[in-house]
Amino acid sequence: MISRDLLEDVRAAVANRSLHAAVAQSVDRHSLPAAAAMPKGQRELLRVRARAARMDAVRSLGELCERFIAAAEARGIRVHTAADGKEAARIVAEIAQAAGARRAVKSKSMASEEIALNEELGRAGVTPLETDLGEYIVQLAGERPSHIIAPCLHKSRAEIAELFSREAGREIATDTPSLTGFARERLREEFRRADIGISGANFLVAEEGSLVIVSNEGNARFSTTVPHIHVAVAGVEKLIRDYAAMQDALRLLPLSATGQRITSYVSVVRGPAAAGEDGPQEVHVVLMDAGRSDILGGPYEEALLCIRCGACLDICPVYRQTGGHAYGSVYSGPIGAVLTPLLRPDAQAQALPFLSSLCGACSDVCPVGIHLHEHLVALRARAVAQGAAFPGEAAAFRGFRRVWATPRRYRTLRPLLPGALRLAQTRGPLAVWRRGRGIPPVAPAPIARRLRAEGLIEGDA
Repeated sequence: MISRDLLEDVRAAVANRSLHAAVAQSVDRHSLPAAAAMPKGQRELLRVRARAARMDAVRSLGELCERFIAAAEARGIRVHTAADGKEAARIVAEIAQAAGARRAVKSKSMASEEIALNEELGRAGVTPLETDLGEYIVQLAGERPSHIIAPCLHKSRAEIAELFSREAGREIATDTPSLTGFARERLREEFRRADIGISGANFLVAEEGSLVIVSNEGNARFSTTVPHIHVAVAGVEKLIRDYAAMQDALRLLPLSATGQRITSYVSVVRGPAAAGEDGPQEVHVVLMDAGRSDILGGPYEEALLCIRCGACLDICPVYRQTGGHAYGSVYSGPIGAVLTPLLRPDAQAQALPFLSSLCGACSDVCPVGIHLHEHLVALRARAVAQGAAFPGEAAAFRGFRRVWATPRRYRTLRPLLPGALRLAQTRGPLAVWRRGRGIPPVAPAPIARRLRAEGLIEGDA
């Protein structure tokens, strides 16, 4: 059953009209260019090839993990493996403490959000600063990111200007040059002062032992090159066999996320700086499992193909009404409603698959062809089998099946349907369900009777 806290968060989001406007404007800015960026046939060819390459990687994770570790360490990268999120966060904190670090700059990383890395660093005496513009905004607001690629899409310019004005101690205007100018001024100095830089990784290239980081802002390169130590945190599902296997997914990632042919920056990290070169003296990779291996070989294995483009969020009618925070998880939208129950055992996570219209748009738009709507249905069935159904739900559907199983029962009870629906919309579970939904009125006469009256069919109506 959906928890009271989750229901309250969803209701609050549905009632927040300014949230709807901000989310709709932002996701349209991503999804409309993405839809027009490439002919459908060409995109579909890339999709088939990218899916095959990602599936090969997921089904070879053990082998690729060994290859990546060997190749990376040969380049001077120190690879750490973590069984779960707590261990991954602890490893990063220990690296920072061993270096005497007090300030950390971070580029955008959903993996670091998943393991609550900022909180762990704080406990270790390290002050983390998010340097992606969207992440910086939500950090100032004391919030989580609400979108995989656009962390602050739920905020208006006025709200962002208010946050920046409070931080600056002076009024910051709402125009783009003023907002980005303040962020640039504030963050540029932090890169110089930071003791350690932390990033995620979009791909881990096993044969080369290298990291590929995709970004539209220069902060990712600053974070990974200016501090003396660079630490990357990534789930094992980010492994890919080689650059050839990566190329289609690398093209589809910006196309599906923002409609760009390529992002502003594609950075390849191949190890620490050599003698006489600028760059970090140490590079660490924390390779995290955190429940991924439990998904391998099972019915939900293809969820690990996700390249974190956010396209399924942009197209989802539910996400457009609630934004990301209502999901109560780091990963929101359709992919979050599939991944989170697989990675977290709590009741709220198990309820997330029910936050979907099952329209299938998420599966259509996914650049690696994950059948998200099918997984949502399967996870709903799993949750119901584990006792998550609403009281009386199973009995109601059994009754529905009995009534509609024969023409005679249907004809007998059909005249009662309009009154029953009107009553159900004011009392009971349906009254709760219909909040925020419009239910069309029942037709005055069955369609069979109308067709018979027009001579289009024969027999009883």
